[in-house]
Amino acid sequence: MTTYTPRRAARVLLVDAAGRVLLFNGCDPARPEHGQWWFTPGGGLDPGETYPECAARELAEETGLRLPMSAFGAPVHRDVTEFPFDGVWYRQEQEFFLVRVAGHEVDTAGFSEIERSSVDGHRWWPPDELVASGERYYPPDLPAVLARALATTVAPTAGEGVPC
Repeated sequence: MTTYTPRRAARVLLVDAAGRVLLFNGCDPARPEHGQWWFTPGGGLDPGETYPECAARELAEETGLRLPMSAFGAPVHRDVTEFPFDGVWYRQEQEFFLVRVAGHEVDTAGFSEIERSSVDGHRWWPPDELVASGERYYPPDLPAVLARALATTVAPTAGEGVPC
């Protein structure tokens, strides 16, 4: 029987003016033979932190994009997932936030040690290209989650690194 470590996390669907979503590419450093996958910016909540606070912190650390809390609004998706990473099995309750920007030059200088060892790169993906690519991505229903979020959240994009 697998024993899971409980975890709460915030994920960010960062979408630019061209409708592309920012994803990172990486692997599990404890199991590199399991291959790579694409995933959204985000991570685990610190003690006492709210989901939006975590989303803002993680986005700043992982992309260099610093936005006010008001840029995150209400979550557009919630789910629970179970997965292994770096030798630990997690049961993660997570919330996804949609953030639109005109554009942003990603700066990964704020990556943690584990992120530096497990993330190989990033890309702004058009959703249709992601689906057609045959690449693995997380969550597995990411295109549907993104489509629902974009269909229900209408806002114009603003300037470089500026929230809608």
